[in-house]
Amino acid sequence: MLIWSLHSAGFAFTVNREAQPITRTESEVGCKYWHLVKQDDLNTGIKISSEVFLTRLLATKGTLKKYVDDFFTIILTANESIPPVIKSLFDFLDEAATKYEVEPEVVYNWKCNSVPLRFWVNIIKNPEFVYDINKTNIVDSCLSVVAQAFMDSCSTSDQNLGKDSPSNKLLFAKDIPQYKSLVEKYFQDIKSMPAVSDQDLSAYLNEVSRMATDRFTKENALHELYNYVHEYSNAINEGLEEDQTSSAQQLPAKLGHVITSMEGPSASGPSYV
Repeated sequence: MLIWSLHSAGFAFTVNREAQPITRTESEVGCKYWHLVKQDDLNTGIKISSEVFLTRLLATKGTLKKYVDDFFTIILTANESIPPVIKSLFDFLDEAATKYEVEPEVVYNWKCNSVPLRFWVNIIKNPEFVYDINKTNIVDSCLSVVAQAFMDSCSTSDQNLGKDSPSNKLLFAKDIPQYKSLVEKYFQDIKSMPAVSDQDLSAYLNEVSRMATDRFTKENALHELYNYVHEYSNAINEGLEEDQTSSAQQLPAKLGHVITSMEGPSASGPSYV
């Protein structure tokens, strides 16, 4: 994995451990001053060509490709264990696209940005969020290559790569079509799954809340949500009034009661009752 962190064509350096520090004097003119020891003026290090680096990169990628393939296959497989919130979210996006006549490519990007790119890329680049590990700079560079391949797999545009393209894109260039098919199948399989009822979704969310009771403060979470609602209260209220289901459940009035309870009846702003 060390090879993946090398982005340049090569580098070389030579350290002369026997060199002595130079003491600065006012009478010396044209001298070079060094912090600890002076390096040789002539760089005699061995410079590795880009062809050698490319060979090593491809060899390392070939060793790790099976693990990358298995990982992408696992996270892009839709089965009965998928959280119902993902199915509900994707159905909501599909319904919104149908209602507002949104192009399929835009809906595809919505789904990619909501789960794969929003969640999995963050986990790939930051495994310390899940595991108790020490992520070194070299490991971080290697994981960035995998994350870049995953992001390219979610892109709807074709890659125009050449010999001058970054090595982190060239490494998995031939595998991107295969990964893209996994993403497309993932979305299609979720779409074909049975719809999630409101009762099942509510039960799942309640279970998640119960599991996190000792880890989060409900009052703080509600306050953060309220800050967002307060900032966009007018737009949210208009959207609730235009939606028939929300109006039937009197959600605009309930939102007004929440804002009034938080700020008091003397708070400035539009009336929601």
